[in-house]
Amino acid sequence: MAAATSEAAGKKCAAPPRLSSVAGRARDALVFAAGVAAAVLAMLGPASPFIVPAGVRVVGPVDVAAPVPGPADGPRTFYDDPGLSYAAVGGRRLTGWDAKRAEWLRSRGLRNAPERVVMVSGSQPEPCAGAGGDHLLLRFLKNKLDYCRLHGIELVYDAALLEPSMVAYWAKIPNVRAAMLAHPEAEWVWWVDADAVLTDMDFSLPLSRYRGYNLVLYGWPKEVYERRSWLGLNAGVFLIRNCQWSLDFLDEWARMGPAYPEHARWGKVLRKALTKKHDDGACDQSALTYLLIKNRGRWGDKVYLGTDYYFQGYFAGIVGKLDGIAARYEAAEREAAAAAGVRRRHAEREHLRYAAARNAVVRDVVPGPDGGGQSGWRRPFVTHFTGCNPCGGRRNPIYSSEICDGGMRRALAFADDQVLRNYGFRHASLRNNTLLPLPFDYPAAGAGRSR
Repeated sequence: MAAATSEAAGKKCAAPPRLSSVAGRARDALVFAAGVAAAVLAMLGPASPFIVPAGVRVVGPVDVAAPVPGPADGPRTFYDDPGLSYAAVGGRRLTGWDAKRAEWLRSRGLRNAPERVVMVSGSQPEPCAGAGGDHLLLRFLKNKLDYCRLHGIELVYDAALLEPSMVAYWAKIPNVRAAMLAHPEAEWVWWVDADAVLTDMDFSLPLSRYRGYNLVLYGWPKEVYERRSWLGLNAGVFLIRNCQWSLDFLDEWARMGPAYPEHARWGKVLRKALTKKHDDGACDQSALTYLLIKNRGRWGDKVYLGTDYYFQGYFAGIVGKLDGIAARYEAAEREAAAAAGVRRRHAEREHLRYAAARNAVVRDVVPGPDGGGQSGWRRPFVTHFTGCNPCGGRRNPIYSSEICDGGMRRALAFADDQVLRNYGFRHASLRNNTLLPLPFDYPAAGAGRSR
């Protein structure tokens, strides 16, 4: 009988089962009593001295039962410490982070989960001064969103200064530190400057390569440790492990920044200590280089510093090759007998499987390392437009408008074509926003692109 009643109630527009007369009178009495109680409470008003039972929250003039946060939300963690500070400047130094984070992961059943990555980027809170700067920042943001969606990475994009005194390039440190605390599930926090374009949507971070390291930077060890050049590395893109070592490193790095009174003194120290440094400005990159040189035993040994792929590639040496790179990838897919399966249309969520197969095809015929490099014709993983200043509008005078503005649009279109392919389109050219539909079995079937 119970099963039949349940089935009837589940049908669309099915009437509820009829109550017995006794049950109906009991229900009517309860409804009447509830109405009287509500009327009395309404007349007494919100200031009435009635007792609020435990677990009941006052919402407006009537008391409504609502869940109160408590043990059901999980055991107490580091978040319950009133002294916990997200601030990179002036807050209490966080200690014991590795144990606190491990306990949080264990309590949430995430202790042995695959390594997670959170990308952090951002831009200034005010509108751009440069013409078209806001539009370019929007395109740069879309590029990061596309890559993160395809690779299952979370993106945290800030348009606010978490520490106003840490201006310009120093603003990244408070953002990265806060992201570590807000995302204990992330093993890595990946900072990417706003003006960096991910130009190989198929390339995945080789995390297994970084076992035993806590900070990954693009640079040349000899330039840093032997020649002491502040240009021996780039601080605009880096990968940092979510651990106590990293928090301590960020604290030391931040103390050389403009939030501290020693900042001006550090500028003079850095100019004397580093080569190719011609001013007294203490920038984030020169400060980072100095920390590695002076404390190599404490910091440097945990830093992966290399150029095995374009973790961040200098744009001026890349943008002129993008058309040639695209042509070689198309030819590799068109000519390789094994590429027929790679050309198969597929859902975007299967991108990584096809990316791996496509890389295997291209690897055999297009020279260069996965992720690109200074030699060869592989796609550059990241193309960094450092010095172009798309938002501020005052680019480095050594760069022309064509190589900066034109280069940014070409790089963005180059990356966008790899995403649009999943939707059946591509740009008519890297200099043209017009889209062309892709024929079935592209690129074997060919697609007319104007040069």
